Amino acid sequence: MWTIGPRRAPRDAVRRQPVVRPQGDPYGPVIPERDADTAPRVDDHCGLRHYLRIVTVIATESLSKRFPRVTALDRLSVDVGPGVTGLVGANGAGKSTLIKILLGLSPATEGRAEVLGLDVATKGGDIRERVGYMPEHDCLPPDVSATEFVVHMARMSGLPPTAARERTADTLRHVGLYEERYRPIGGYSTGMKQRVKLAQALVHDPQLVFLDEPTNGLDPVGRDEMLGLIRRIHTDFGISVLVTSHLLGELERTCDHVVVVDGGKLLRSSSTTDFTQSTAILAIEVTDTDEHPDGTRAVRDVLHARGIDTHDGSGLPGAGHILLLTAEGEETYDVVRDVVADLGLGLVRMEQRRHHISEVFKDSDEQALQGGDEQRKEAVGHGG
Repeated sequence: MWTIGPRRAPRDAVRRQPVVRPQGDPYGPVIPERDADTAPRVDDHCGLRHYLRIVTVIATESLSKRFPRVTALDRLSVDVGPGVTGLVGANGAGKSTLIKILLGLSPATEGRAEVLGLDVATKGGDIRERVGYMPEHDCLPPDVSATEFVVHMARMSGLPPTAARERTADTLRHVGLYEERYRPIGGYSTGMKQRVKLAQALVHDPQLVFLDEPTNGLDPVGRDEMLGLIRRIHTDFGISVLVTSHLLGELERTCDHVVVVDGGKLLRSSSTTDFTQSTAILAIEVTDTDEHPDGTRAVRDVLHARGIDTHDGSGLPGAGHILLLTAEGEETYDVVRDVVADLGLGLVRMEQRRHHISEVFKDSDEQALQGGDEQRKEAVGHGG
């Protein structure tokens, strides 16, 4: 069982009053309308005063965490802005270690990090007041109901009893557990337990939430529902999200920004649109007919006869029925259209292929192999 120590009362405990955001800032903090002209100020680490408008919610600089036999984080430097950010990496890449450091629960070996402008080394308690945390593993008490547990977590966060009960009811309704809220947690399914963990992370109205592998153990339907909830945390309530996952497709669909780590090192950090930008590769899918029972092969043969090289869309859904080719210009589209029409086939799709986040790992592996080959050649050249 984890504990999240005493926190301040949330910015707007029950969220019953009208709220506004800073002008021109759709991602800024929610401020009660009556206080919009006198928004609270805080001191940053340089002693400069500014409004509670966080441009960078997480910042790390040469952050490292070493254990006796393994390096979990290796000089990680990254900035994360408001919105929904995905932290992706294989199991053991250092994702959970990073979250523990950002919460001030585990000291870094070297480097520094800030969350919401607060230094994790000295302001861990203040950070946990403002941040919600959904742990990866099942750590819920089986003999209490979801309502009892979430109310307890709300009270620990500083909410008075009435506000804690009202916020709990609202939060459990938001995560889809309102009808089941009085049942003991021990009888819940995996998906329901994940929703309880999400509810306790949100009940105190944080500025930022850390979600550690929130779709673990869920079936496809439950996974889609959880991803929808995660997206709504930001779009509906203005709360920034850092979500970890080793499933790349989830982050492409959910996140505004993606940070890729591998072996504790940063591979890439950029917006999801940059990761998935269009390429010059066309993906083509056609129907079959009685005359051409394998329409894909028929199109490929004709295109090859016209000097256009194609290859199978390996790794794409329905890959056996998809052709990929390089579009040299607008005329390529016309050639494909004419070939499909002359063969009497139906054109299911002809679209520009987009990059996938998984390609970052492929590029990294290829570079590592090339680097290893160069080192071996150099060693041979020196008689090594």
